[in-house]
Amino acid sequence: MARGKKAAKELSPEEKLQQALVPAEEQPYPIPENWCWIYWGNIGEFTAGSTFKNEYQGFAEYQIPFYKVGSLKYSDVNGILYDNSNTINEEIRAKLKAALIPSQSIIFAKIGEAIRLNRRSINAVPCCIDNNLMAFQAKECFWHYAFYWTLGLDLYTYTNATTVPAIRKSDLEAIPFPLPPFSEQHRIVSRLESLFAKLDEAKEKAQAVVDGFELRKSAILHKAFTGELTERWRNKRGADKWRTSTFGKYTNSQYGYTESATQEPVGPKFLRITDIQDGVVNWDKVPYCAISKDDFEKYSMKQGDIVIARTGATTGKSYLIADDVKAVFASYLIRLTMKQAGLMARYLYYFMQSPSYWQQITEFSAGIAQPGVNAKKLQKIELPIPSVEEQEEVVVALDKILKKEQQAKEAAEAVLSQIDNMKKAILARAFRGELGTNNPEEEWAGEMVKEIL
Repeated sequence: MARGKKAAKELSPEEKLQQALVPAEEQPYPIPENWCWIYWGNIGEFTAGSTFKNEYQGFAEYQIPFYKVGSLKYSDVNGILYDNSNTINEEIRAKLKAALIPSQSIIFAKIGEAIRLNRRSINAVPCCIDNNLMAFQAKECFWHYAFYWTLGLDLYTYTNATTVPAIRKSDLEAIPFPLPPFSEQHRIVSRLESLFAKLDEAKEKAQAVVDGFELRKSAILHKAFTGELTERWRNKRGADKWRTSTFGKYTNSQYGYTESATQEPVGPKFLRITDIQDGVVNWDKVPYCAISKDDFEKYSMKQGDIVIARTGATTGKSYLIADDVKAVFASYLIRLTMKQAGLMARYLYYFMQSPSYWQQITEFSAGIAQPGVNAKKLQKIELPIPSVEEQEEVVVALDKILKKEQQAKEAAEAVLSQIDNMKKAILARAFRGELGTNNPEEEWAGEMVKEIL
């Protein structure tokens, strides 16, 4: 770390400087000659959070913001915290001996898996933080420069090898910090703000596409199952009017097989609710199960079968078996198979993603402590039934439209990933002095360090 500040008090200015500077062999990468590598602990102070009982939280009339780990997600694009859900007053702060964190401090998680999220926030006003957080107050450096630098710092690599990941203050203080002259710090921040503003604008547009995907999909499915999507086709051919029927008229339902899953290939693949993610099953990751020949015949799945989650938070989630795979389905799934002509499996599967379907599933689960739907209730779900020819038209139209929507979403997600990578690359260049802002004629940053130690 910063070579112990207490001992440094009796040293000469040059000796203090040498203790604060990072030796050449420990410097992570080259920086401009008028910059210097200094230990992080020498350019500010770290303050750990305090323990707050629930009785001291949530009083809106109090004036001191009190932040928890969850507060870190409530930051604007500049990292400024805007979570006002918890506050305390000065009397409680003094009673608990909680530190008052100065404004423009960098706040981050210090305990638990929240460290992996790598979130950094800035408090706009003095605040208190709980014992899962730590704050850094830059005193000998521009706080905004230090904030941007921390964005490229993976704090999880500094956690202790314990059951619960944690960061020691001494380990943070010992991290090498690239310190440019003060004027250069401001120029770097100005350049980063300009570059990030353009990227954030693009990110906002791409995020809107991703966030709007489910809404657009819902609207498209609504049109499909109210007849609007194929209205022109129907009018042109004088097709029959749609009628309303139930799942039970066209399908048989069956509960799944009860057995323990195993990674050993002792039998067929064993499909569970958790194996269905975003309407897709990665069969390579689906486990196996032991099963008799008779039970395999009873529970083996075929192309065109539809399985539905019958309990928990994913109640109603469905998957159409499209692969020719040797597999059975688990007991928390219900299988639907077609028992008579007149209803296409793909038409039914698309309906099971529509607002009408989900409204009925929600109504069936209402008032139940553990959300769920059984086979008997599933058979009562109503759906619109056009002719088989029009069902084919609906399916073809949805295949085409939703494919384009999915491609647009994936393209937007790729843009978001590219923007994140671009930001990381820009930050890496910034703290190597490669943004073209450095003035080599400015005084070596070490002289500034000498004055502050």
